[in-house]
Amino acid sequence: MTMTSIPTKIEVVQADITKMSVDAIVNAANTSLLGGGGVDGAIHRAGGSAILEDCRKIIAKQGGCKVGEAVITTAGKLPAKYVVHTVGPVWNGGNKHEAEKLASCYTKALLLAKDHHCKSVAFPNISTGIYKFPKDLAAQIAFETVYKFVIEQPYIEKIVFVCFDEENYEHTNNQLQKLNLFTE
Repeated sequence: MTMTSIPTKIEVVQADITKMSVDAIVNAANTSLLGGGGVDGAIHRAGGSAILEDCRKIIAKQGGCKVGEAVITTAGKLPAKYVVHTVGPVWNGGNKHEAEKLASCYTKALLLAKDHHCKSVAFPNISTGIYKFPKDLAAQIAFETVYKFVIEQPYIEKIVFVCFDEENYEHTNNQLQKLNLFTE
């Protein structure tokens, strides 16, 4: 039996994403890009006005960010170099292409990070807060998407899934354990 090895180190931590010292952190943004609650609000508050200024430039150019898409800004006062803003889908029972849109968030974020020469990326649990995406399904989609990306494009050296709450941590860590069993 041939085992697959991945050159990218994938970690799961329960922490504050605004404290992560990586090349890019991913923001679970809303379509307006003007900040909000949860991860989005925390990143805007911790990063300061430079992030909002960059978001306003993007809004002037393209009018915000659509669900499943991503844009990149400075990280302002954060320890990261960049913030990749991606808009996850609101859960509507799973019949409105929510899974595909969530997978697109991870793919588009990784593509932008790669385009900006980022070797390390930290992700929150996109859409699992106020957007009510089931946490177990969101973790599965996140891992499958990221794994596929790093196998096909092994540019990024480190990916960290940064979970804010215990439930997201458990689901995400379970996905890491499954990956480790598969790749060992």
